[in-house]
Amino acid sequence: MSEKTNLKKYKMFVGGKWAQSASGEYFESFDPYTAEPWCLIPQAKAEDVDRAVQAAHEAFIHGEWPKLGATERGMLMRRLGDLIAKNADVLARVEVKDNGKLISEMAAQLKYVPQWYYYYGGLADKIEGAVIPIDKPAFNFTRHEPLGVCAAISAWNSPLMLASWKLAPALAAGNTVVLKPSEYTSASALEFARLVEAAGFPPGVINIVTGFGPECGGPLVEHPLVRKVAFTGSDRTGEHIYATAAKGLKRVSLELGGKSPNIVFDDCDMDDAVKGAVSGIFAATGQTCIAGSRLLVQERIHNEFVDKLVAFAKTARMGNPMETETQVGPVTNIPQYEKVLGYIDVAKGEGAETVLGGGKAERPECGSGWFVEPTIFTGVNNKMRIAQEEVFGPVLSVIPFKDDDEAIEVGNDVVFGLAAGVWTQNIRRALLMSERLQAGTVWVNTYRAVSYMSPFGGYKRSGLGRENGQEAIREYMQTKSVWISTATEVPNPFVMR
Repeated sequence: MSEKTNLKKYKMFVGGKWAQSASGEYFESFDPYTAEPWCLIPQAKAEDVDRAVQAAHEAFIHGEWPKLGATERGMLMRRLGDLIAKNADVLARVEVKDNGKLISEMAAQLKYVPQWYYYYGGLADKIEGAVIPIDKPAFNFTRHEPLGVCAAISAWNSPLMLASWKLAPALAAGNTVVLKPSEYTSASALEFARLVEAAGFPPGVINIVTGFGPECGGPLVEHPLVRKVAFTGSDRTGEHIYATAAKGLKRVSLELGGKSPNIVFDDCDMDDAVKGAVSGIFAATGQTCIAGSRLLVQERIHNEFVDKLVAFAKTARMGNPMETETQVGPVTNIPQYEKVLGYIDVAKGEGAETVLGGGKAERPECGSGWFVEPTIFTGVNNKMRIAQEEVFGPVLSVIPFKDDDEAIEVGNDVVFGLAAGVWTQNIRRALLMSERLQAGTVWVNTYRAVSYMSPFGGYKRSGLGRENGQEAIREYMQTKSVWISTATEVPNPFVMR
C-alpha cells in the first residue's frame, strides 16, 4: 500500500452502516492516466463477506424490506434513480479516475443508468402469477417470489452500469443484494452507496464489499445463504464461479467474454460502416465484452474499406480521458495493459500485417499512463489466436470473406457468441444474417447499442441467462404453485392425484 497519507480512504457499506474491513487493511486504486494511486479501498475478506451476507439475509427475512409492497419497493427504486441522475456527473468523474474510460462515454452512461431503476421500479408491481384451469377438483394458481440474498459481482469497464443491470431487477423482485465491484474500480460503487442511504432503503437491502477475488469474491459465491450469483467478467472466471455455485445449487447468471464479428458487406453504406467499425473497437479502448474485434470485410471492397478505416482511425485523439476532446483513453490496469501488448506480439508472430499502431503509445499527450496505440491487423485468418481469443483492448483483426455463407461460417467459428454486427442495405440479407448468427445480440447498421428494455446475454461461452428487459427479472424469482382443493370428497390417500 502507498505511503501517501493524503489519499482518500473509503469505507464499505454493510447493513446500512459504513464499515472498515475487519483487518483494517486497504488497497490502492490507480488512475490509469497518471499510473498513480488516487484513493484507498477497504480490503474485505471472508469475515467481512459473512457480515454483509448475514445483514442481507436478516433484511430479507426479518427486516422492513419484505413488509413493503411491490409498489413501495418501486417508489424507493425510482427515488434512487433520481439521486443517480442528480449526481451523474460526479459519479462519472469517479469512474474515469478509476478506469480511464472517456468522460464523454461515462457521463452519458451515468445519465442513462437511472433508467434501469425507473424501468424495474415500474415493473416491480406488475409481476403477475396465473390462474391455471387445472384438470383436478382444485383452484390452482402461481406466485413469483424472490430468491433471497443475491451476490452481484461486476466488472471494471462500466462499473455502475453493469452493477445496475443486476441490482435493479434483483431489487424489483424483492431480493436483497451484496455487491462486490471489481478491485480495480470500487470507488464508484462506494459513492453509489451514499445514494442508497439517502434514498432510504432499509438497512441490509444493498450491501457493498470490496476486495480481491480469492479472499472476497470466492467467499461470497460460496456462502450458504447466497441463493443467486450474477457475474460479469471473463469466461474463465465465470466457469469457476459456475462450478463453485453449483456445489450449493445456486442460481447463476453469467455475462462473459466475446469475440464478436462485425460483418461488412459490399452493399453497405461504407462511411457508416467505417464509423461503426471504429466505434466497435476503439471508442471504449476495446475494453468491452461486445467489442467488434473481428472485422469481416467482403473481398470486393476489402482494400478500399481498409484504406478508409485506417485513415479514419488515424484521426483518433488520445490523451487525458477527463477531457471531452479525447477519443481514445488508457487501458484500465497494468495486467490488462500487458495482456494487450502481449497479444499484439502474438499477432505479429502469427504473420498478421500491422497497418496501424502495433504497440504502446508514447505520444506526449499520453503522459505516463497505460496507453496502447489503436491497432489494426490485416492478413488475419480465423484460426489465428488473435482471431479466436478475447484481447479486451484496442486491437482489430480484419478478415476477408467471399459471400454470405462464408461470413456465417467465419462469424460463428469461435467459442463465444455475445454479439455481432451486420452492415448491409439488403433487408433480406440483414434478416437472414440475424437468424443464422450465433449471438445473443445482432446489430444491423449500428453497433454497441444497449437498452434497459432489451434482453442482453450470450450464446456458448459468452454466458448464461439474460440481463435487461422483462426477461431479467425472472432470473431473480422462483415460481410457486398453490393448490386449494375444491373436492367434495377426500380422495384415496394412497393414490397420487
